[in-house]
Amino acid sequence: MLFKKKKEETVEKKALLYRENVKVDCAPMEKEQVIRSVGQMLVDSGYVDQPYVDAMVEREKTFSTFMGNGLALPHGVEAAKKEVKSSGIAVMTFSQGIDWDGNEVHMVIGIAGVGEEHMDILANIADIMMDEASSEKLISGDADTIYSILTA
Repeated sequence: MLFKKKKEETVEKKALLYRENVKVDCAPMEKEQVIRSVGQMLVDSGYVDQPYVDAMVEREKTFSTFMGNGLALPHGVEAAKKEVKSSGIAVMTFSQGIDWDGNEVHMVIGIAGVGEEHMDILANIADIMMDEASSEKLISGDADTIYSILTA
């Protein structure tokens, strides 16, 4: 045979959140270290390539990702979209709170979205955080509770 059939490439559709990407009661650390840690979880899970983590830090320098209610949602700058392989999130909670440019943060959710999916992810998280009971469960819950709420 002169020509071989080209293998069809299959792209694995990843879950938006894996249970191992929920870290609770983390030790307090500096904001940039938190961003790099949550970004590395996105890399390790195959959602993004390594340069996306630097883009998350860059975004924070120009626009704070503090959302209120003890929540920060770091994500990459627009130019880093090419580094996103699959939409995904990673979560870290800090029971003692950390300083985020003068604001106290207890939950950090790193976000990577393919195309405009990051807007849907942000909207869904905002909806959850607007419900006071769900918001409190997210911030103070164990990893299984947080995973259940965010994947419901």
